[in-house]
Amino acid sequence: MKTFASPLALAALALASATAHAGDVPPALGQRADTALEEDRHAWDFTEGLTTEVGPRQAGTEAEARGREWAMAWLREHGFANVASEPFAMETWVPGDIARARITQPFAQDLVVLPLGNSAATPEGGVEGELVHFRNVDELRAAPAGSLEGKIAYISHAMRPAQDGSHYGFAGPARWVGAGIAAQKGAIATVIKSVGTDYHRNPHTGGTTFPDGIAPIPAAAMSLPDADNVERMFARAADGDGRRAIRLRLELNPRELGETTSGNVVGEIVGRNPGLPPVLLACHIDSWWNSPGAFDDAAGCGIIAAAALHASRDEQPLRTIRVLMAGAEETGLWGSKAYSAAHLDEPIAVGLESDFGADRIWRFESNFRGTNADLHARLAKAVARFGVADSPVVATGGADLDVVRDQKGALIDLQQDGLRYFDLHHTPDDTLDKIDPAQLRQNVAVWTQVVGILANEPRAILNGSPEPSAPPVMDR
Repeated sequence: MKTFASPLALAALALASATAHAGDVPPALGQRADTALEEDRHAWDFTEGLTTEVGPRQAGTEAEARGREWAMAWLREHGFANVASEPFAMETWVPGDIARARITQPFAQDLVVLPLGNSAATPEGGVEGELVHFRNVDELRAAPAGSLEGKIAYISHAMRPAQDGSHYGFAGPARWVGAGIAAQKGAIATVIKSVGTDYHRNPHTGGTTFPDGIAPIPAAAMSLPDADNVERMFARAADGDGRRAIRLRLELNPRELGETTSGNVVGEIVGRNPGLPPVLLACHIDSWWNSPGAFDDAAGCGIIAAAALHASRDEQPLRTIRVLMAGAEETGLWGSKAYSAAHLDEPIAVGLESDFGADRIWRFESNFRGTNADLHARLAKAVARFGVADSPVVATGGADLDVVRDQKGALIDLQQDGLRYFDLHHTPDDTLDKIDPAQLRQNVAVWTQVVGILANEPRAILNGSPEPSAPPVMDR
């Protein structure tokens, strides 16, 4: 399906091209950002190459390993230094090749499902039981102990599209913790309404969790149209048109592989003063098995790599720009945790992550608006010409920035438009054709502007104080 830039995005791009450089931005840096807006090919090249030549990259598998090798080759080819893979061990779950669900009574028909990460397998041939409807996780929590013995929990939600993606936090618990709660109450399996906003018969997978001491049960996500169909069945039963219990048969065959190896990919544009803490740009290199993960998160890795290149073009930055393409994010932030454990004693100047698709950036946030107001204001002013609004919201950083949070360091969030993100998130529809090249370039332009300022900032990002004991600036 061909996609086009929204009118708002096109207006922002036109404004960016027609507006003079913001004050306090070196003209050369402003020009590099303009060039990224109009001509960048790096982000598309990375995203297209990774999704075409590697495809789906399930964490801890051979496919993810190929993704790391591909990314390292790309970084080296484009002039990054100190390119490496930093391996770590992880417990690895894979989905298997069977995912079937069928209403067996009173309205017999097949439904479309996918297993959730960490789901247990059913016995061969599946499990069958009465389906019990919960409109949300809170209703499930309120169910009496033991009330789901021998039954299958169905958990719904009322997620809606939101530009800031906020409904994910509202609806996400159905997936994140629903199966574990149902297992505590005796359920033999759980099926959730997919945590998403599209209405295709494409279930949204994703990880689920089980409390300590609770054995995993089979857990699946149902496509939104099928979930609505099931809820109509429940409504008929409540109205007396179908008095028999609704019964579901579910068959899944995921399995645990035990401990395997994943890894983080790192690379650097080395600064003139390597003694200053680096600017850390993050994304994640893995995806779920059911798509090539163009939005989540090949594009994010393309954006940060492209921005590092544009921000340093024709001028070596003061600080090192480091990219972190984290492994095994989807199945439990394994790479983020491993990177923090390995590098916690190495100060980071500031962390930024791109992991919310490829649609236009519309809002700028930092966690130093109060402690370094001058820098926050300069950054906000610099990106306003790209249609990006300043915000008092305190940045919390992306999932793969554990090292910065653990250091209590500086964070920036460049918020992308999320109105269609959860149409694609964790579905087979997360493919390259969904990326709008114009909006992708706007991301790179904004990142180039922000990274270029940060990488040439001589004072501490978080509070504007002099950097301690930095060695003299080196000649280029």
